Amino acid sequence: MKKEELFEKLRSNTLRQYDMPQINVKGIQYEDTYNQFKSMCQQMGANVVESSKTDDLDQLVHNLYPHAQTFASNLPFIHLATKNPDTVKDAAELNGTDVGIVMGQIGVAENGCIWIPQTMKEKAVMFISEYLVIFIDRQAIVDNMHQAYGLITMDPRYNFGTFISGPSKTADIEQALVMGAQAARGVTVVILE
Repeated sequence: MKKEELFEKLRSNTLRQYDMPQINVKGIQYEDTYNQFKSMCQQMGANVVESSKTDDLDQLVHNLYPHAQTFASNLPFIHLATKNPDTVKDAAELNGTDVGIVMGQIGVAENGCIWIPQTMKEKAVMFISEYLVIFIDRQAIVDNMHQAYGLITMDPRYNFGTFISGPSKTADIEQALVMGAQAARGVTVVILE
């Protein structure tokens, strides 16, 4: 039986349909959303840095990772990038990236995660880099996931995004914590004033 045939059978045997209930969930609110966000990012293992948009952000990233050789970014204000996820032939060219640099859209104080929409051809830069720097505007920090989901937008060219909360970690193997198991082993969140 094909999928559409199954759906048609279900529809023809549905006697009464009900509208989805309207549920108004307010979600948790913090007295100091900004400091809660910083605290949660740190609890998730991220380094948090505050900076001004007028600072030399290239120098800031270089100072954070002085031994890094390969930087990847498509952000117009980052000039130290040696790889651009928009101009590489395929994602494999990003292998070996020491530091990936991306822009977050929404920060969530509830859990320290950041929504990062895909704004580059090769989204692998968010996952293949040894270290990840996420820039986020201070005004883009909200209290909870309910608010965040209401604000999510995606680039129609890619229609993808992800929440990232600190470095990748797992303790599946012999109950030993391993950093960087599936993605970056270190994350720095740069909050821009």
